[in-house]
Amino acid sequence: MSDYISHDHEHDGIDRRGFLHCMAWAGTGLLWTVSGGVLASKTLAQIAKAGEPLPATDLSFLQISDSHIGFNKDANKDVTATFKIALDRINAMPTPPSFLIHTGDITQLSKPEEFDTFDEVLKSCRTKDVFYVPGEHDVLNDGGKLYRERYLKRVEAKGSGWYSFNKNGVHFIGLVNVLDLQAGGLGQLGDEQLEWLEADVKNLGTSTPIVVFAHIRPQVQAHESVDQNPSRSAAHLPRSARVVTGP
Repeated sequence: MSDYISHDHEHDGIDRRGFLHCMAWAGTGLLWTVSGGVLASKTLAQIAKAGEPLPATDLSFLQISDSHIGFNKDANKDVTATFKIALDRINAMPTPPSFLIHTGDITQLSKPEEFDTFDEVLKSCRTKDVFYVPGEHDVLNDGGKLYRERYLKRVEAKGSGWYSFNKNGVHFIGLVNVLDLQAGGLGQLGDEQLEWLEADVKNLGTSTPIVVFAHIRPQVQAHESVDQNPSRSAAHLPRSARVVTGP
């Protein structure tokens, strides 16, 4: 993620070393708010602890990630129950978010029944507007075909599933960087996606807030370029863009 929390100051049992590791993510989330073009965040635990309505903002959205439905090892033997906790926390918010984004690893093994379980549990969430990007666990068996069929119907996705949309004057960009993982877990965007990204932001006004979301943090050079090849990807992201990713 772009912001880090090193300790569990909220005393909610979530390990934040390096920020909300994968299994911890299943039961939590981040509320992102945009006011005057500035992006800020609070955990669901912080919101619950405050117990009062949030200040008015231009836009708010809730990030969830790494549900890993189907996982049942010692780190978390009931991820479905943990995911339900996150949804209960969202439903209990005094002011519901405008929409959700899920930054990948919906499932553990990309199995249809795991996606089915996720979809069924998500029905309990009061916030129905949800946008997705895949994690590597969502594209294991078919290069992401099943994921795309289920979760990209309402957006104009390109290539392997990247897309953009606008909400309340904020431009959102969902990137896919889990199909060609390199050593160390670095994700590649590839030429086609980079070319699309350049065209997507080309005509945006300099004052337009931009939020980029992906499962793995893209390689950003001087906050102006994406991917690992600076000569190929220079200036694809404006300096003001904020990046929101999973752990």
